[in-house]
Amino acid sequence: MDGLEVLNDLRRDGRFKALPIVILSSSREESDLARSWDLGVNAYVVKPVDVDQFFDAVRTLGRFWAVLNEPPTKD
Repeated sequence: MDGLEVLNDLRRDGRFKALPIVILSSSREESDLARSWDLGVNAYVVKPVDVDQFFDAVRTLGRFWAVLNEPPTKD
């Protein structure tokens, strides 16, 4: 099962409808990006090949979700 199949299964399960999902992928294929957005991904990031750049990207994503992102209000 690849990541897009996992995303599809998660989005079909109502328990995970509002779960924020970020894809870290090595793919720059437009079809992978379009399918990800169609399946309800919240962010799509192409992984840097360099390990230090990868960890910087993950830290930046963490700061974004923890500090900048405005989650929806709960009913």
